[in-house]
Amino acid sequence: MIDGLDNSGSLPVMQRVVQFAARRHSIIADNVANVSTPGFRPVDVSVEDFEAALGDAIQQRRDSGHQQFGSLDVSSTTSIQFDQDAVHLEPQPIGDNILFQDGNDRSLERLMQDLVENFLTYRTAVELMNNQFDMLDVAIRERI
Repeated sequence: MIDGLDNSGSLPVMQRVVQFAARRHSIIADNVANVSTPGFRPVDVSVEDFEAALGDAIQQRRDSGHQQFGSLDVSSTTSIQFDQDAVHLEPQPIGDNILFQDGNDRSLERLMQDLVENFLTYRTAVELMNNQFDMLDVAIRERI
C-alpha cells in the first residue's frame, strides 16, 4: 500500500490488536474444547503484557516526533513475539482454578468470559479499521 496510508493513525495499532485477538481466540477455543479432558490444563497469554508492549510502541512513535505516522515497532515479550506482519503467541498454563480429582484445572465460566471479552476486542478493532478504510475510500473518491 502507499506509504503513509497503511501506517498512519490507528491502523497499525488496530492491526496488531486484531492479530493478537485472532491468535488468542484459537487458544481459548482449544481450552473450551478440552474442558472435560482429564489432566488438561488450560493455557493463555497475558493480555496485560500485550497491552503494555503496544502502549510502549505507541509512546515510542509519539516520542519520535511522528505522532500519527511511521512504523509501529512493538517489542516482543516472553510469550508474545511480533514479526513485521504477524503475532505469534506462546501460551503458558493458567493454573488459577481449583484442581479437580481428574487432574483438570477448569472453569468453564471463566473460559467463556475470556472468549466473549476477546471477541468484543476483536470486533471493536475490526470496526475501527473499517471506519478508517471508509474514510480513506471517501478521500480517494473525493466525495462526501
